[in-house]
Amino acid sequence: MLTNIFTLEKQVLITFIASFLILFMVGGVVYFWMFRKKLVFRQVVIAFIAMFVAWAISDFLKKYFLTERPFIANGQVPLTLTWPFDPSFPSNHASSAFALALSIRKSDKRLFIVYLLFALLVSFGRVLSRVHYFVDVFAGALIGIAVVYILEKLGMEKFFKKVLA
Repeated sequence: MLTNIFTLEKQVLITFIASFLILFMVGGVVYFWMFRKKLVFRQVVIAFIAMFVAWAISDFLKKYFLTERPFIANGQVPLTLTWPFDPSFPSNHASSAFALALSIRKSDKRLFIVYLLFALLVSFGRVLSRVHYFVDVFAGALIGIAVVYILEKLGMEKFFKKVLA
């Protein structure tokens, strides 16, 4: 069994980043839409659709890439609120976080930079918490980015601009 290199304070921080930061990202999108008016409703809808599609693709791919999670392979305790036992590749958290961040990039550049940093933190938090390998979060990030790109090419912004006008 490997020794624990993280102090209790670092463990709590890693658990927060790995388990809860993505929820704050989602809540932040709603907050910036409802109270700060930095986002319009169609952007929020597209952001949530992108998150869901990225998560669904990642979850689907897990059925074909049966990668054991690092905490299981190394005999360690994960630093997350829940203990995931599904395959680790690719990361649903990374795909969703990057899809959310990229989908708001045209709305507010500062908000995008903050969300991109949060997506990176979520991804690295998942690695530090021992539930993903780096390749898992890298692939998840690529999925999230690709989903936003594809939705843009399909004209989702224009479609929702007409439908939600």
